[in-house]
Amino acid sequence: MTLAIPGFDYHRIPAADRTRLSVAVAGSGSPIVLLHGFPQTHLMWRHVATALAADHTVIVPDLRGYGASDKPVDDGQTYSKRTMGADAVAVAAALGHSRFALVGHDRGALVAFRAAMDHPDAVTHAAFLDVLPTLDSWNALQGVSASVGFHLFLMAQPVGLPETMIENSAEAFFGYFLDAWTKHSASIPQEYRRAYLDASAGAVPSIVADCRATASIDIVHDQADADLGTQLAMPVSVVQQNWGAALGYDAAALWKRWAPNLAHDTTDVGHFMAEESPAEIEAVIRELLSRS
Repeated sequence: MTLAIPGFDYHRIPAADRTRLSVAVAGSGSPIVLLHGFPQTHLMWRHVATALAADHTVIVPDLRGYGASDKPVDDGQTYSKRTMGADAVAVAAALGHSRFALVGHDRGALVAFRAAMDHPDAVTHAAFLDVLPTLDSWNALQGVSASVGFHLFLMAQPVGLPETMIENSAEAFFGYFLDAWTKHSASIPQEYRRAYLDASAGAVPSIVADCRATASIDIVHDQADADLGTQLAMPVSVVQQNWGAALGYDAAALWKRWAPNLAHDTTDVGHFMAEESPAEIEAVIRELLSRS
C-alpha cells in the first residue's frame, strides 16, 4: 500500500538541475513549504500539513534523494544544501509562488536554512526543528556525549564504505533512529515506520551523499556566510530538544548569531516532534507567521 496525506494532490515537479521531486499540495492562502528529515519522507508532516491546509497553501515535497523523488548520482554538488534549497524555491515557483514560508525538520531544516540564506527575497518566514546550523553542529559534537551523532561521522567517509555498511544492514540502521529518537513510539504507526524503512533502504547512496555534503561543501557555503556576517533577516523560529544541556552549548545563542529576529524554544517530546506533538508544532508555525 502506498501511503499519502489524505486530501493532498500529488505532482512531479522539475526542480534544480532537472531533478524531479514528488510533491504533495493542498489548501489555499499564503504558501508554506514543509521539508522532512532523516530517515523519513514528506509523510512525517501529515498531521501538521493537514491542519495548516485549512487556511494556507501547503507544499510538502520529498527531498531529492528521498522517498518518491529522483535520486541523481552525486557529483559533489548534487546534494549540497545550496542545491537542495534551490529545489524548494523552484518547486514553489512552479506552483505559482515567488514568496513563501519555509519550515524544515532535521535534514530538511539544514536545507531550509541554506534556502533562506541564499534566497532571502523568496523566504518570508523560516522555522527550523531540532538542528543547529551546520558549522555549529560540527563544533558541538565533541566528547562522549557526541556519540549521538555517530551516523554523521560514518556517512562523512569517502564513497564506498558507508554505503556498503548501511546497505548490508539498512533496516537495522534506519530503524535504530526511529526507535532511539522518539519518546512516543505510537506516534509513528507501523505502516508509517514500514514506509520510512522501505524508502530509506532504497535510497542509501543519496541519503549518504546528503549527509556527506554536510561534512564538505555545506561547510564551505556556511563558512563563507559566517565570514561575511550574513544573517537571516526574516522572522525565524527554532524548536529543539534540550541538546545544549547535554552537549554543553547555548543553542539559543548560537542561533541568535545567524537569526537576530529569533524565537527559540525547547520541547519535552522526542526528535520526531511533528509526529509526536503536531499541535505544538502547528502552533509554533502559526505564531511565526504572525510576526514581521
